[in-house]
Amino acid sequence: MAEPSAAVRSELAPTGRLRVGINLSNFLLTAKDPASGEFRGVAVDLGKELARRLGVPAEIIGYPNPGALADAATSGAWDVGFLAAEPKRANEIAFTAAYVEIEATYLVPPGSPLKAVAEVDREGMRIAVPEKSAYELYLSRTLKHAQLARTQGADNAFKLLVSDKLDALAGLRPRLVKDHEKLPGSRILDGRFTAVQQAVGTPKARVAGAKYLREFVEDVKAAGLVAQLIEKNGVRGLTVAPKA
Repeated sequence: MAEPSAAVRSELAPTGRLRVGINLSNFLLTAKDPASGEFRGVAVDLGKELARRLGVPAEIIGYPNPGALADAATSGAWDVGFLAAEPKRANEIAFTAAYVEIEATYLVPPGSPLKAVAEVDREGMRIAVPEKSAYELYLSRTLKHAQLARTQGADNAFKLLVSDKLDALAGLRPRLVKDHEKLPGSRILDGRFTAVQQAVGTPKARVAGAKYLREFVEDVKAAGLVAQLIEKNGVRGLTVAPKA
């Protein structure tokens, strides 16, 4: 791909550093070393690669959840953010196409009669879900009958499923595998209600920067870098997104 122009550099790194916002609640893409405090993961590695191409240092900024990361888009706190592309977020953020996809489905408790994803959206059904996650935003738009019980984070959503005897827990399949292990007799439903599109974004006014980001994402997918980083970080449950 082409070298970044002066306009691209000034839009994506106005402070002379590339400030990379990451969502720490997505354990598939980000992590924080408990000993050193250093950030790592597929999203972090891609942010550093982008900074290398721009010829500037990378500053990684961790946010506790995707809602906090998205909400900071208008404050000028970060230059590029690694988070799921959602129509609501696109009002403030210019997104690339996805670089990876993650299946979202349901975990149902022991004894549940539910057999398929389509059966969950019925009157009287209550679904635990982490608020402001990409799949919560999706379900908020698409569910016709079931009710969402929103709470902070995936850990609390699992606890809510159990404590309030809810009908299902919405989540990313790799995370639900861990929850399934903690709840004997529970089941993860086959299929998916959506595939979360993990993308890269920049504040909407940065037109030249957004165009370069889109080209960057297509380049790292086509060159095999995304697949290499998934393998390097030992991640299961991620799929390289198709070409835009």
